[in-house]
Amino acid sequence: MGYCFCTDCRKASCSGFIPFIGVASDAVKITGTVITHTLRHEDGREAVRNACTVCGGLVYGGEVGNRQGHTIYAGSLDDPSLFKPSIAIFTRDKPDWVVVPPGLALFEGMPS
Repeated sequence: MGYCFCTDCRKASCSGFIPFIGVASDAVKITGTVITHTLRHEDGREAVRNACTVCGGLVYGGEVGNRQGHTIYAGSLDDPSLFKPSIAIFTRDKPDWVVVPPGLALFEGMPS
C-alpha cells in the first residue's frame, strides 16, 4: 500500500498522487460493470484503469483475467481506515506542494 506520484497517476486522480493497494488477482473478486480506460505509454506499456459506472470514481487498475495482480485505488474503499501506506513511488515526479507522511519507504521510480 502506498502513494504513487507518477504523472499518469496524478492526471488520473486529478491530484498530486494516487493512494493504491497492490493485490494478487486471486485475492480479489471483481464483479459488476466498469468504465475502462487504457493509456498507452511511449515505451509501449499500457495503464488500464477501471471506474464505477455510477459515480465515475476510479476503483481498480488492470484487466480482469489478464494480470497477475491489480491495483485497488484506496479512495474506493468503503472503510478508508483499511489503507495503511508503507511506500511512496515515483517521488521524482512529486509536486512540491505534496507533503509525504513520515516513515514511508521512498522510491524515485518503480521499486524492483
